[in-house]
Amino acid sequence: MAHRVTGVLIFFFLFVHVLDTALVRVSPEAYDKVVATYKTPIVAVLEYGLVAAILFHALNGLRVIAVDFWSKGPRYQKQMLWTVVGLWVVLMIGAIYPVLGHAARELFGS
Repeated sequence: MAHRVTGVLIFFFLFVHVLDTALVRVSPEAYDKVVATYKTPIVAVLEYGLVAAILFHALNGLRVIAVDFWSKGPRYQKQMLWTVVGLWVVLMIGAIYPVLGHAARELFGS
């Protein structure tokens, strides 16, 4: 279920990204205004969520491939899921500062 949800979230991000990038051809000033709204702490938190969704979707996709194409995959499905979750948590902890560091400096000062 989480794999499908993250897939839908990534799709909507890509849809919005294509629209706002296409805006540069219509009106560079409007594009600049839209991009300026992305430089807020709230958007930084949303970016962290995007990183979380992409990372989980990618790791879980590898697990799904292993279950489908490895003869012992179905037998180790649960262990592989917990490995994916553990790896995802570790990588998300490591992504806190690179993704949210700017937002923290904006909110609390340098």
